[in-house]
Order: sequence, then C-alpha cells, then structure tokens
Amino acid sequence: MRDELLDPGPIDDDEAFPAAAEAPDGPVDLGDEGGLRPRRLDEFVGQAELKDHLGIILEAARRRGQAADHLLFAGPPGLGKTTLAGIVATEMEVGLHVTSGPTLERAGDLAAILTRLGEGDVLFIDEIHRLSRAVEEVLYPALEDFQLDIVLGKGPAARSIRLDLPRFTLVGATTRTGLITGPLRDRFGLVARLDFYTVEDLEAIVERAADILGVPIAGTGAHEIARRARGTPRIANRLLRRVRDFAEVKANGVVDEETARAGLSLFGVDERGLDKVDRAILRALCERFGGGPVGLSTLAIGVSEPSETVEDVYEPFLIQQGLLMRTPRGRVATPAAWQHLGLVPPAGAPLMAADDDAPSLFD
Repeated sequence: MRDELLDPGPIDDDEAFPAAAEAPDGPVDLGDEGGLRPRRLDEFVGQAELKDHLGIILEAARRRGQAADHLLFAGPPGLGKTTLAGIVATEMEVGLHVTSGPTLERAGDLAAILTRLGEGDVLFIDEIHRLSRAVEEVLYPALEDFQLDIVLGKGPAARSIRLDLPRFTLVGATTRTGLITGPLRDRFGLVARLDFYTVEDLEAIVERAADILGVPIAGTGAHEIARRARGTPRIANRLLRRVRDFAEVKANGVVDEETARAGLSLFGVDERGLDKVDRAILRALCERFGGGPVGLSTLAIGVSEPSETVEDVYEPFLIQQGLLMRTPRGRVATPAAWQHLGLVPPAGAPLMAADDDAPSLFD
C-alpha cells in the first residue's frame, strides 16, 4: 500500500461515487430496468439451484446476526447478476454500495469506499475481473480479516498499521471468470454461474414486466417475445418495450401473438432471435465466402464491424444456435445457417452432408 491510502485526494461522496449510496429499503435503481428488477428472492424467476443455495446462505446469516459470506456471480450479460446483488442487500436489510472494477484505478479509490461501509452492508463490484493488482492487494485483508492495511511514511522509517472495517458482504459479478485471479476467487464463499433462461421462465418474466409497465398482454404474446429473447431477461424486457410501442401506435394497444410477431419483425428480430447484424454475418459468410472457412478479420470487415465486437458480442449466440462454427482455418457456416437464410448451399460448401450414394472410406 502507498500513501494514496492516507490521501486519496479530495472526494465528494455524491460526485465521486454516485452509485455507492445506501439503500436500506431496497436495491438502488441501477438503470432503466430498475423498476422491473425483483426486490426479493421469491420474486426472482429462474436459476432455481442458485436461488436454493442463496436462500440457505442468507437465512443462515440472518439467524446468526452476521453479514453473509462473500458471493461471486458469473455469466453472460443480462442474466441477473446485478439484480441478485440488490436482492442480497434487501433480504439482509442493509445498504447497497455499487461500483465497478474499471473505475477503481487506485488502491485509495477502494479504500475510500471500504471506510464508508456500514455494519453488514453489501458492496457490489461489477466486472470484478478488471480490478488492478494494487486494488486486489487492498481487498485481500478486507475480505478475510475486515481490516485495511495502510503504510505510513516512506523508506526505512515507513511503518504499517491496520484499520478495522465493519463486517460486510462483497458481491462480485463477472462475465469472464477465467480472468479472475485464483487468490481472489478463493476468498468468495459461493461462486455461482448463471445459466441462460428457459422460454417458460422468460415468459413469466415478460408477464411480470408487462404487469409492472401496465401493458395489456396475452399469454401467446408473452410466449412469442420470450422465445426470441436469446434466453436473456434483459433482452426480453427490451423486446417487450418495443412491442408495447408498436402495439400502441400500429395496433389496439394489446400485445397478442400477432402483434408481437409484427412488432418484432418490424424491429428486425426474426424467429430465432437474430437481429440485423447477426443475419448480416451469416449472409456475408454464406453469400460472399461460400460458407467459409473465413478469417475473423475478413468476416468483420465484410459486415463493417470491429473484430472484437463480432467475436465477443455476436458469435457466441450464433455458435449456441448451431449456425456458425469456429475452426482452425476460420469461421464456417453450418447447414442450419443456410436453411435459416433460405439459401441453397453450393456443392463444395463445408459441413454439408455427404451424398449417401458416394463410396465411404471403408467401401
């Protein structure tokens, strides 16, 4: 630790950490979907196994009158990691403090937040895998011993002291578990991965959101939105808003199956949940490059998107849907991709089924 822990610079609590405010009556509003976030564990839909584990941990902590163990939630964006952090704070009836890994550039930034925590409070760090090494070093004794190490002076006269911190619960969220260092990961009492949601769970989420937003919706309309939401509640809520707008302007205001299909089609979301860029990637791969294999950079230039965006944002869902494959030679379109686009693959297209009449290797 360095002198920055003693003098992290002038800090205005409201300006420097606007999201690190206490929320004794429930989780803070963490964005446009704040009103749609469930506040209690029994309101949270899906992730049944994780809910069971979390319910036991929180109930045991309440009975002991102690802060809950530190929790790490991993998984793709939009599955409810931030929502669960708010639920932990609400269930424990404590304050919620929110920050993110990239904003904690110096050890003093984290020290300023830790010294403001109350007894039992929840500190939520989003994208925790992006913490710097210096910040992690401050976090280790805080997590294990609830103490903050400070170095006074420099050189031979330097000495170290420890400040006691109130017992708190750290809730970390990450989309890339492999980037979290082993010593940090091992300090969490529960490491849980959130899975993609089933259509049935998403349908329940859409119906709940529609009730909160005051949107008249039929069960078939909720099902149509849910099955195109890529297994992600955040996308389901976003599609609901767009269909609501379509229903109010182009229909009678009720979101039924026909209105949902028309609205989603207008906004470019097809039957499998693919959007405009997803289809552009598949079309470029099939129409311009004969189904592949083609390199990532070439494919990205073909759709006018950065390579990182194609690889991290669009390819995972296409691969999960069985529409695209990564091979050592490049990206390859699967037979399902050709079928989805309504295209006839050329005779030499990769991954096409071999002619049944052709002789096999053992003939």
